[in-house]
Amino acid sequence: MSEIFKESNLKTYALKSQERISQNSAESYQFIEVNHPEPHIGRTKQLLARHPELNKLFGNTPSTAFHVIACVSAQILIGIFLSHYSAWIMLPVAWCVGAIINHALWVLIHDCTHNLVFKGSTANRWMGMVCNLPLVFPAAMGFRKYHLLHHRYQGEFERDADLPGPMEAKLVGSSSFRKFLWLLNFWVIEGVVRPARLKGVKLWDRWIFINLAVQVVFSTGLIFFFGWNPMFYLMLSTIFSVGLHPVGARWIQEHYVMVPGQETYSYYGPFNWFCYNVGYHNEHHDLMAVPWSRLKDVKRIAPEFYEPLYSHSSWSKLLLRFLFDPKLNLYSRVVRKGQTAAKKAKPLVREHQQKVAVPS
Repeated sequence: MSEIFKESNLKTYALKSQERISQNSAESYQFIEVNHPEPHIGRTKQLLARHPELNKLFGNTPSTAFHVIACVSAQILIGIFLSHYSAWIMLPVAWCVGAIINHALWVLIHDCTHNLVFKGSTANRWMGMVCNLPLVFPAAMGFRKYHLLHHRYQGEFERDADLPGPMEAKLVGSSSFRKFLWLLNFWVIEGVVRPARLKGVKLWDRWIFINLAVQVVFSTGLIFFFGWNPMFYLMLSTIFSVGLHPVGARWIQEHYVMVPGQETYSYYGPFNWFCYNVGYHNEHHDLMAVPWSRLKDVKRIAPEFYEPLYSHSSWSKLLLRFLFDPKLNLYSRVVRKGQTAAKKAKPLVREHQQKVAVPS
């Protein structure tokens, strides 16, 4: 992180972060407020200057489409196979198997969002909707819209749907039971509650309606031919995949502050094998144009940018820590004032928009 800001700014940020972390163990909570721009545009500049060979990692990977087809087919077939079994059989299968496959599909939607499967936006949108089929809820096109805003406005309440809202954070607090409920219902919070909080963002558009129509047709067909049980299995898999499950700890891993002065965190554990390297989150934010299949190479080529940073090795351990550590809560996030951060970021955005452009 010493290469992101001037040393004096970093020390100030670290001291303020430590103060906020300490305060969050008391009854009064507050987010970690900063006035500097999000760190990754600056890191991108430094990475490419020191390692121009990283440019070779940019680009789409059409073979990802085969992974999409495999995961979608597997989930549908498992759901059909379980159609004659009771909920007591479906529940453990959904938690042990379905949640991991559906989480992998979320990651593949993520690559489609960044236009990293095919070259054009339209083809990637449709592939994203194919990924969406076993997820039950029409989420691919909404995720595309809000995730790209997250990259542009990281830490800004009015534009970043990845950031917990003040009321959301206050309601959850440091209670283990409320954290449990929050994770169990995170699919509603992430998909409905947070988007409604954002300002100046149009929710409904042509692609959202197309996504909804595709899901209705798919779900109707599945129910008509195989009954409600496959849908029940897929729904359980989706709820577990983003919430009360080790893979659900990914939402804590990515941006919940663990050490003062660091805003984004990577995970280098075994779930990366099943979830398409999604744990390489610092690497992704630094170089958004690198697909999942080459994210590991970013760290390999530029280890001096990543090895000094705090990282996670276990989602399961992180999940338990989040649930039972009162100091780690929804306030453990960096927030920034949009106008100040945006003004400071503009020169770097213009300079690097061609290399790490956010797809439309």
